[in-house]
Amino acid sequence: MPSQLAGLFIAFEGGDGAGKSTQAAALAKALESSGFTVRRTREPGGTPIGEKLRSLVLDHGHGHIDAHTEALIFAASRAAHATQVIRPALDRGEIVLTDRYIDSSVAYQGAGRGLGTDAVRDINAWATSDLRPDLTVLLDVDPAVGRERRTAGEAAEDRLESEADEFHATIRAAFLDLAAARPEAYLVLPARLPVAELAARILERVESLLAVPQSSPA
Repeated sequence: MPSQLAGLFIAFEGGDGAGKSTQAAALAKALESSGFTVRRTREPGGTPIGEKLRSLVLDHGHGHIDAHTEALIFAASRAAHATQVIRPALDRGEIVLTDRYIDSSVAYQGAGRGLGTDAVRDINAWATSDLRPDLTVLLDVDPAVGRERRTAGEAAEDRLESEADEFHATIRAAFLDLAAARPEAYLVLPARLPVAELAARILERVESLLAVPQSSPA
């Protein structure tokens, strides 16, 4: 069993259909096989209240949700997630893998809904007491490819997934801008690469982080 004196926080980001869940699962399996304790979670959700909020904001049938309300629902879910799940796991020295985090709100509501990336970032920094990932894995996917993946088989798109490709193109650009602003904190990979190759490159980057003593979470 490896020594885990401090936790490691990794977020998976990217457009809908990028393969975030697949890669998070592969990374968790690889790390657990090496003896690490891994906590997988997702946003919106991750807590009982977060899952209820997830249903409100993503499921069809709840009527019109304006952009400000949408952003605040995501931030509320994230506040509970950071306080109840992520920080306690990091304090226990676990590796936390989350499917989406603050960057998703900055991209979807800040850029996609036009609320302003700085404003949405500030709201979520306050909601999480400025808890940031040690690494963000950004899987870059073309909107048309993402839609093809999402609608394969009998899968139905949720409220955000069903937005037009132009909306998803704006999201993609916002994610890439975030990564370009802080390249040391991101691993950007083309989602079109084979699943095994993506998994290997992600694991390599994470192993390099594990070789360096981690500071305590903010």
